[in-house]
Amino acid sequence: MTSPPPPAPPAVEAPGWEPPPARPQLRRNRTDKVIGGVNGGLAEYTGIDPLLWRVGFVALALAGGTGVLVYLLLWLLMPAGPEASGVPSPGQPAAAPGTRGPVAPRSPVPGLTLAVLLIALGVLALIAQLTGWDVGAVGYLGTALLVVGAGLVAAAFTGGRRARGGLITVGVILALALAIAEGAPSDSGVGDRTYRPQTVVDLRDVYRGGVGDLTLDLSDIPVAGLDEALDVGVENGVGDVAVILPRSADVRVRVDQGLGEVTVFGGRENATRYYPGEGPASWTDDGEPEFELSIDGGIGEVEVSRG
Repeated sequence: MTSPPPPAPPAVEAPGWEPPPARPQLRRNRTDKVIGGVNGGLAEYTGIDPLLWRVGFVALALAGGTGVLVYLLLWLLMPAGPEASGVPSPGQPAAAPGTRGPVAPRSPVPGLTLAVLLIALGVLALIAQLTGWDVGAVGYLGTALLVVGAGLVAAAFTGGRRARGGLITVGVILALALAIAEGAPSDSGVGDRTYRPQTVVDLRDVYRGGVGDLTLDLSDIPVAGLDEALDVGVENGVGDVAVILPRSADVRVRVDQGLGEVTVFGGRENATRYYPGEGPASWTDDGEPEFELSIDGGIGEVEVSRG
């Protein structure tokens, strides 16, 4: 009696393969977030670490305050993502478990570009600190946009995943911030400001600040022989205001401060008042001021003194 033939080996099915999923939609991440999930959403969309996005927004905020505005705009414009990371959005099919197609290596260009960007901004900040050069928001943002543009050129000649998408997003944000900074008044922004005009010609009608201390030193302005009073205005949002006047100058001071202590020549004043000069050069006081000083502040202390 012959034995039955051995059973045929089971058919081996080829492993399933699906094309790589399409790029996710730009949404705010509701799990990886500190404030609104904007950086987490940008990281998920571009593949760039969210920490680098956070550092970039902080750098923009310190450079000219535009980082805060851009972040708020993205917070308003970006829709919220799903509750948990990796959960498909409504209408999107879930990826089959255990199936993954060949994935190209990630391009190093975006990471190198962000590294060069942070180094360039740090060098500018260091030069400004050591030399007193006022780079300004436009200088910082213009340099950042130049570095990102060079990264895009390099990405055009290299392969790898996500070589250009993230840089394009960063470039759009920087271009928007640069446009806002160029349209803003040059004297407004974030940071301490000090002005020391030397002559009447150098004197401005209004000195404006944003967030930070503002110091206006007028002690070197020559007041002898003036035909009429010099009108000087100071406007600051948040921060202390200090104005230093020539010792012999007769001044009329008007202070309108929202919240904070006001000290005018050692006294607590928050109203319009005339102050004669001090010293031998002021003995011929004619009752007419050499300076008409107006100070409008928001939050902070105001001090008017003599040099």
